[in-house]
Amino acid sequence: MIALVDGNNFYVSCERAFDPRLAGRPVGVLSNNDGCVVARSEELKALGVAMGAPRHLLPPAVRRQAVLLSSNYALYGDMSRRVNQVLAEFSPDVELYSIDESFVGFAGFPEEGLEARCRALRETVGRWTGIPVGVGVAPTRVLAKLANRLAKREPAFEGVCLLDADGEATRRALAACPVEALWGVARRSAERLALMGITTAWELREADPRWVRSRFSVVMERLVWELRGRPAIALDDMSEPRRRLLVSRSFGRLTGERHELEAAIRQHAARAGEKLRRQGSLARAVQVFVRTSPFLAGEPQYRNAALVALPAPSADSRELLAAARRGLEAIFLEGYRYQKCGVMLLDLVDAEGTQPSLLETPDDEARRARSGRLMATLDRLNREMGRDTVRFGLPRQGNAWALRCEHRTPRYTTRWNELMRVKTG
Repeated sequence: MIALVDGNNFYVSCERAFDPRLAGRPVGVLSNNDGCVVARSEELKALGVAMGAPRHLLPPAVRRQAVLLSSNYALYGDMSRRVNQVLAEFSPDVELYSIDESFVGFAGFPEEGLEARCRALRETVGRWTGIPVGVGVAPTRVLAKLANRLAKREPAFEGVCLLDADGEATRRALAACPVEALWGVARRSAERLALMGITTAWELREADPRWVRSRFSVVMERLVWELRGRPAIALDDMSEPRRRLLVSRSFGRLTGERHELEAAIRQHAARAGEKLRRQGSLARAVQVFVRTSPFLAGEPQYRNAALVALPAPSADSRELLAAARRGLEAIFLEGYRYQKCGVMLLDLVDAEGTQPSLLETPDDEARRARSGRLMATLDRLNREMGRDTVRFGLPRQGNAWALRCEHRTPRYTTRWNELMRVKTG
């Protein structure tokens, strides 16, 4: 069995963890440079504020009621790390999927006590970090995603939903789930499935896997097997455009050499940049993570992650590599033998629909155009001449990036000079 643990309105929950006065109020978190709403509390959703709504277009009545905060990626990244540290207390197999989602493997755990264990996990995460989470448990990642959706939307589950492969509860859940709501099914694929008479997750589960593969892809076939309770999908198998991109690999051997981790992170960041440009997206932030092997009891254990915000949405590999190296520098420790590292690109936006900053100068516009041409040339050479025909060496140490964050809360957990101050009476 595997669980998907997902933070509820994660960015907002991070803010509320340090400012209880925000509880029950409509709260929104803004994108880089305070342009658009990228996270909403349930109260803000109830006011009709859509995801990605430009701040300056919000109705005056909404702006008077809402608390709109700048993105605080240092805080969110550190809180994500703390949540995953708690998850590691309940299982050695924790697989980071995004800043607010992780898969937790329970292979070898007795199933009869699994729901109670997940309820204890949820309660501990909330008590130790202040972040409310939903937990969906199932035999596969796709079913765990569906279980998590039910855990967060249906009050009867009280935050934890367990689905088996063939139970009646699973059949009802799949029959009520539109196929477009499934992890890995894009809108166009859902429209094609509907034309073939498949509109629910249950109907897709009952379809012939070979027939599905012949008309869609191997990923869609694997999704059918996942719906039947047979694990078939790895995290980086999902090829549809997403809000985040993860590139990671386990090492062929354990290593404690910093230059080897740097080389791996450089390769992962370059590969993530290629995928990002291939799907026509830009990234707002880069997260780097490292971990030792959780299965070697005699080895000292260490896992950590760091998130670096970009000054503007970008698909330039030079900027992604520089950010990834900064993240590695923040978390690398001597004395450990590492088993895995990875790079995740977060808060992806459509490259064609991104609005430039109002402060952009003609020089900035020209530099952005040159960057696009350079990356297109690099991708074409590697596509036509073979992968890594042109590759990046070690990036130079760049200047510190400063974001415009007029309404950012303190970085309580990562800056000494921004620690919370308590006043006595």
